Amino acid sequence: ADITYIRLRESFVYLAVIPDAFSRAVVGWQMGNTLAAELAVAALDKALDGRTVEPGLVHHSDRGVQYCSNSYVEKLRHAGIAVSMSRAGNPYDNALAESFMRTLKCEEVYLNSYRDEDDARRRIGSFLEDYYNRRRLHSSLGYQTPAGFESGAANKQQQINRKDTE
Repeated sequence: ADITYIRLRESFVYLAVIPDAFSRAVVGWQMGNTLAAELAVAALDKALDGRTVEPGLVHHSDRGVQYCSNSYVEKLRHAGIAVSMSRAGNPYDNALAESFMRTLKCEEVYLNSYRDEDDARRRIGSFLEDYYNRRRLHSSLGYQTPAGFESGAANKQQQINRKDTE
C-alpha cells in the first residue's frame, strides 16, 4: 500500500492505493484532502469489500503513520491479515507500490489537469478500475490484464478443487 499526492489546478489531494502483488490489480483506493489514517483505512475497506481473505495473506506498506495507526493495524489483524512494513528509510522494500505509483503518474496524472477533487476522483477512478485493472496488459502476468489473470487463476483453482473431490 502507498499514498501519493495529486496536483489539482489550485490545490492538491492525496490518493491511497492498495495493489495486489499476485494479480497487480488495484483492489482498494481512496482519495481525500487529508493524510489522516482514515484515508488509508477507507482504501483498505474497499480492498476487503467483497473479497475473501485467505490464510497467509500479507499486507505490506511503508512505515507511514497511516499504516502504523491503531485503526489500520487493528482492521488488518481483525481480518486475519499479517502486517509487513518496509525498513525505515528504505523505499525499495515497497517496490511494488512505488512502481505502481510511477505508472499511475506517467500514464494518467502527468497527462491531465484536474479541475477539482471530483474531477480527479472520476478520472483517476476510471483509470484505476476500467483501464488499469481491465485493459492494461502486464508483462509480469504473461501480457494479461489483472482482471483476466485473476479470472484465469480462479478457473484453475476450481479445476483443482473438482479433481480433489473426484
